[in-house]
Amino acid sequence: MIVGRILEKEKLMKAYESEYSQFVTVYGRRRVGKTFFVRETFDYKFTFEHAGLAKSSMKKQLKAWQSSLKEAGANVPLAKTWIDAFDQLKDVIKNSTENKKVIFIDEMPWMDTFHSGFIPALEHFWNGWASGRKDVLLVVCGSATSWVINKLVKNHGGLRGRVTTKINIKPFTLQECELYATANKLGMSRRQILENYMIMGGVPFYWTFLDRSKSLAQNIDSIFFNPEGELHNEYDDLYASLFRNPESYIKVIHALGIKKVGMSREELIESIKISDNGKLSTILEDLEYCGFIRKYNHIGFKKKNAIYQLIDPFTLFYYKFMQNNERNDENFWSHNQGTPLYYNWCGLAFERVCLAHVPQIKSNLGITGVISNVCSWRSTDSKNGKGAQIDLVIERDDNVIDICEIKYTKEKYTIDSDYNEVIQNKKARFIQELQTSKAVHLVLISANEVQKNEYSNEFQKIILADSLFY
Repeated sequence: MIVGRILEKEKLMKAYESEYSQFVTVYGRRRVGKTFFVRETFDYKFTFEHAGLAKSSMKKQLKAWQSSLKEAGANVPLAKTWIDAFDQLKDVIKNSTENKKVIFIDEMPWMDTFHSGFIPALEHFWNGWASGRKDVLLVVCGSATSWVINKLVKNHGGLRGRVTTKINIKPFTLQECELYATANKLGMSRRQILENYMIMGGVPFYWTFLDRSKSLAQNIDSIFFNPEGELHNEYDDLYASLFRNPESYIKVIHALGIKKVGMSREELIESIKISDNGKLSTILEDLEYCGFIRKYNHIGFKKKNAIYQLIDPFTLFYYKFMQNNERNDENFWSHNQGTPLYYNWCGLAFERVCLAHVPQIKSNLGITGVISNVCSWRSTDSKNGKGAQIDLVIERDDNVIDICEIKYTKEKYTIDSDYNEVIQNKKARFIQELQTSKAVHLVLISANEVQKNEYSNEFQKIILADSLFY
């Protein structure tokens, strides 16, 4: 059963119901449920279905293709080239009596081995034959998002402009995670769903390992910290599966994992000693496509001053806890509940959850239909006052700027005089440095209820974590 994915399913079915042949790409990070989504949408019924082999030679790829063709009812010899292989697929399509021939090729990036001629063969199949028919739906899927984007969507050769539908399968939102927890009778409160999201993000595959007979802390210990745990080695597997040469990607991720506020391109170059060339641009673009990092601008600055920030919850969790679990404590999470280390992480992780739910925040502010720019802002110490950092700034076209404070507490949160002084300093410095004529509103996003007092009235809007579930 598919949870959520309503808009994505509508796009895929629209392509299926089209009068003409359609070329659909389905992409997204590893474990996000791309294959499941396609199979469930078509009830596991395809004219032809195939999956590429990880880290395998062209010969092995063609052997697997032959096997898939046999599953589709075609008894064919082993093809020597991809041109021949796609000719075999043409025969399967021509012999099919279905009104719409649904061809599902999963993990296509793995099939494009060095000097295999795969892309030219795919071009020849689509441009020279399939697109000339009205009954073919080609659905291509792959976790190597950068390959899908660069080789198919942004192709500058024969496949330029040939992809008719792009479907980005993103991690679940909090709302979708709640739907999943309910459907699977996990018995989780919203607070537990939120905390688990802070660890796993909205990656459906990770959520499948939750055992409803265990507490959340027991689940996290079992899944992540037990050497036999299902996700104990996920970090290495994750990046190795997405990128053919993951070392440079991991260097960038590691550098961003250390610096909470993010880094500029220049800071990254200095930190990881990489050349300022097209390779770095590709790495950053690929990581952004996969949803591991976000690129944003400081308000008032040009795009060349962009900041890159690590936002993937699982990767942040790995760097904060798993990488430094020197004692190999299998009950690490249970033992560290309520410690300063835990609460320090909660604050950072909740910020990342909020950044993943900006549409929900805008909805709560009543500005869904208002054009706005999401950015950040920071200022260093100077004679004008203390430095300040604001992770979420929403600059609106209705002459308002929302500066958002994000707070995580287990209990009801009370704004005291000290914190009020901090936020008033931020607001004053912000207005002073930007010299803006727009109204500046203070917004508090809190994981828990906020005690009403004289200081809470300083905020134009208080948004609670519950509101992020809608």
